[in-house]
Amino acid sequence: MGKPHSSSSSNGQSLGSVEGITDLDEPPCSGQLPAAPNSHNTNLNPTSADPAGGLAAPTPPSSSHVKSQSSLLNDKPLKASALQSISSLPSATVSENSATLISSAESACSAASTAGSPPHSLPALDVCKDLQTDPENGLSAAEAATRLQRWGLNRMELTKGTSKLQILMRQISNSLTVVLVLVTILSFSIADYVEASVVTAVILFNIIIGYWQDSRAESQMLALQNLASSTSTAIRSGQPVEIKSDTLVIGDIVRISVGDKVPADIRLVDGINLSADEAILTGESLPISKHADRILPGHDIPLGDRINLVYSGTVITRGRATGVVVSTGMQTEVGKIAAMLRTRKTVDKTAPFSERFVRSFKTKGRSILGLDGTPLQNKLSKFALLLFGLAISLVIIVFAVNKFDINGEVLIYGICVGVAVIPESLIAVLTLTFTVAARSMSSGNVIVRNKASLEAVGGVTNICSDKTGTLTQGRMVTRKVWLAGNASATVADVTDPFDPTSGTVNWSDSVGNTVTSIPGQSEKRLSLSHSEDFVKFSQAISLCNNATVNVNKNSDESSSAGNTAGKHEWTATGEPTEIALQVFAMRFGRSKAEVLANHNISLAKEHPFDSTVKRMSVVYSSPNTGSTIYAKGALEALLPLITSSDAEKSVISAQADKLASEGLRVLCVASRKINPGEDLESRDGIEANMEFLGLAGLYDPPRPETRGAVEQCLRAGIQVHMVTGDHVKTATSIAYEVGILPKSLPPSEIGTKVMAASAFDGLTDDEVDALHALPLVIGRCTPQTKVRMLQAMHRRNAFCIMTGDGVNDSPALKQSDVGIAMGMRGSDVAKEAADMVLTDDNFASIVTAIREGRRLFDNIQKFLLHLLISNIAQVILLLFGLAFKDHDDTSIFPLSPLEILWANLITSSFLAVGLGMEAAQEDILLRPPQDLKVGVFTKDLIRDKFIYGTFMGGLCLAAFTSVAYSSGSDLGADCNENYNSSCDLVYRARSTTYATLSFLLLVTAWEVKHFTRSLFNMDPTEWTGPTAVFKTVRKNRMLFWAVVAGFIATFPVIYIPKFNEKVFKHHSITWEWGVVVGSVVIYVGLIEAWKAVKRRFKLGEPASMPLMEKA
Repeated sequence: MGKPHSSSSSNGQSLGSVEGITDLDEPPCSGQLPAAPNSHNTNLNPTSADPAGGLAAPTPPSSSHVKSQSSLLNDKPLKASALQSISSLPSATVSENSATLISSAESACSAASTAGSPPHSLPALDVCKDLQTDPENGLSAAEAATRLQRWGLNRMELTKGTSKLQILMRQISNSLTVVLVLVTILSFSIADYVEASVVTAVILFNIIIGYWQDSRAESQMLALQNLASSTSTAIRSGQPVEIKSDTLVIGDIVRISVGDKVPADIRLVDGINLSADEAILTGESLPISKHADRILPGHDIPLGDRINLVYSGTVITRGRATGVVVSTGMQTEVGKIAAMLRTRKTVDKTAPFSERFVRSFKTKGRSILGLDGTPLQNKLSKFALLLFGLAISLVIIVFAVNKFDINGEVLIYGICVGVAVIPESLIAVLTLTFTVAARSMSSGNVIVRNKASLEAVGGVTNICSDKTGTLTQGRMVTRKVWLAGNASATVADVTDPFDPTSGTVNWSDSVGNTVTSIPGQSEKRLSLSHSEDFVKFSQAISLCNNATVNVNKNSDESSSAGNTAGKHEWTATGEPTEIALQVFAMRFGRSKAEVLANHNISLAKEHPFDSTVKRMSVVYSSPNTGSTIYAKGALEALLPLITSSDAEKSVISAQADKLASEGLRVLCVASRKINPGEDLESRDGIEANMEFLGLAGLYDPPRPETRGAVEQCLRAGIQVHMVTGDHVKTATSIAYEVGILPKSLPPSEIGTKVMAASAFDGLTDDEVDALHALPLVIGRCTPQTKVRMLQAMHRRNAFCIMTGDGVNDSPALKQSDVGIAMGMRGSDVAKEAADMVLTDDNFASIVTAIREGRRLFDNIQKFLLHLLISNIAQVILLLFGLAFKDHDDTSIFPLSPLEILWANLITSSFLAVGLGMEAAQEDILLRPPQDLKVGVFTKDLIRDKFIYGTFMGGLCLAAFTSVAYSSGSDLGADCNENYNSSCDLVYRARSTTYATLSFLLLVTAWEVKHFTRSLFNMDPTEWTGPTAVFKTVRKNRMLFWAVVAGFIATFPVIYIPKFNEKVFKHHSITWEWGVVVGSVVIYVGLIEAWKAVKRRFKLGEPASMPLMEKA
């Protein structure tokens, strides 16, 4: 168990230690007030009880901050009865199961705060008094500065990032680099300085490319953390001042209003009609009404029920308020969850020294060999070690053939064979390919935080997506209206919920006649049979409304009046439901501003929405027509207050049930004339005997692109699940609309396809596993439900994406295979826990990421196959080349060391980079996900590399033989290191072999663009005959010019005098080009024949698609 301790920290707060959490400011328990060091005893026991019943104050952060006989607040001791100690949490081990992180925090806090009084249980003025702050004048500037210096900035302490040195070491620590370093050492040891220099340059190039890419990625990750509210309005010395939010301190008096992001945990002092969207913290999709005067006794009040507090990171949706800051930074509710997520493996210091030494040795060894990276990096590191073992074996074979008479030439030949096995450019090519993939995802609104997710996302089999703002637009729309005269309206095809000109309105009157209202048209187009009813209804929803909807007319100055649809940027502030109603009224020229101006009326009284009565009402007065009350609210709240008959009320209730069954949130609207002399202050009096005007059904509409994206997922073998905090009926309606639930779903299966979280959580693991398929929709979802869903998927060997935006989604994001957070509305903690961040919060962007992940996987296979074909061909050539003996019975090199390095580093590298930039194949989302357990080294790739490598190696061997033995069997003497008159034939044969190898590698780059399709028919949908090959090779311009450059570069290497002889150990050739061209023709024929066999017997083709239900 970790022991509490105090130490100085960067933000000057007392540090505690909980096993599994390190380097972390101790977060105080929820709702407890932090204490300053007690002036009478600056070395109190952190856990000792104060005589007044609270916890004693903690040891100060460091002695340098403590003045004699002084405390934090105005140099006076605080009332300990209301203060919470910032001492360490009780020693506890943080559960490794992410699902228990939040509950662990709550239980730890509960144990630590039983003696204190949380702010939600105290009157606001008592909280201010205990914090020694003036609710009217706030803190003085000097006092605020003192508290800021003592307790630090109001800032989340997220990941500090990776240092430059760590990034550099990460590039050095991998198996392939280790192997190349050994090759360099051997080359220097035998004075082969040219080869040693070339390999050293390769190592440096790999390191530079990797360092550059990882540094860019690290910068992007750190930039994601700068997402907090920038400024706040605080009362300092009696004056409102605009300050940076991170300089707020405990005890500050802060003003908040609609649209503000709450900068800290705040106990409300007063407020008017205040509501806050706490979805990121509690998961509740609807705003919560807040009341400063409520006192909630007890320590274990759920966060969502603490209606006299607003929390850091939440958003004010209505009203305004003043409050006192009670927690900042890592002490806030958001900070505590962030702290619990920052777990790190601890070293068991009680274990024997030998055991700890072995464990440490293994860890460091894995790090040096690059076996602690991403899954692909680990596989490639293991592959590099395998190649190194193979290289050693081949060197031994070379020595054995020469009877272990190891002279300089034999040693050089052995190194050549070893170098031929190793794909020296693999690291650089892989890094560049990842860079291209990350940039491509970024342009598709996906920021990659964890490089491993680039590899993983292509193998996803299931997506668990939130509804609000991801599948839907995150904005309410008035979907249906039913008026008192039995007329109805349906809004369709809305692309921008804030734009009153977006979409159409289909009206149906009481006898079934229909008319469609064109966007922007007035109510004059409506049928006369319901025009008067609609005027009353639209006027009521417009006036009984505090939302504002505006258009930025400067966003498109070129647009003309009357043709603004889709051209202007519309914005809105206020409650989502009120915005939706205001937009609906504006569709017909009845915005609040227009109604007020046209009818010469003014607001006389407002009774704000109250969660206890579930309604809101306003009274408007006119000098000409008197006063009218307009009310809206829940049906059950207004139905008893209207004058309709029981039969009419039954019809109204039936219509409301029908709208609710469609997943709509139903509001009732009513009004009446106020009699002269009525008391407007008497809410019960004036909100009676009202006339029913109509019902409004609202919902959060799907994004236009969501259904298509869901269908793409189904075609790609990926099942989409909706896990949402919304009501099951609402979730079901949207699921049908976007295609998650098929329209043909039999009623008998709805019970297992759609479940409430309570029902799902009530099942045992065995019962969940016994289900034929996991639910497609789970409503009223909790964070624990999401984690349990992931665990159930993992037991079925599924590979899952989980999306989330709230702090409470963080455990599920951590435990998913690929966690994706929302960038626009997501919390900092969710982004910290995620592998990827969507900058547009759009489900379709997830499909973009999957497409890019699959493209990355395909392209890695392509360039890996190309590099390995080259290596196998060279090994075959050099091993069989041992049989070519000169006059001194020394093996002749079919390729010189520099020719091998040139082919591997220059010719192959640019081709591999080009293959890494291949566009996604047209069927990439028509195949099932790849098996990530197998990885890139599939049976098909392994088989093809040996077959193609054998073809290439055999033809290179034939090319050397046909020239070297064209005039007999005389291979000269001492032709490996220097040229003499007896070496002309060998040097020409070596040139021919080099040209053959180069040209075959260039052709191979085009052939491996697809593993089964013919080079002459890569895209069957666009085949125009044999000439289609020219279109195929030009599609990837990077690869095309790499091949062209490769062909051109072959000639100067062969023909530049002295350079060809001294450096590459070969000569110019003439008639031998016939051998080269013949080899290319034969090679292409062999590959096309093999591909035909694969197509005929369906070798290497994707497995058949899983049976997916069509929506």
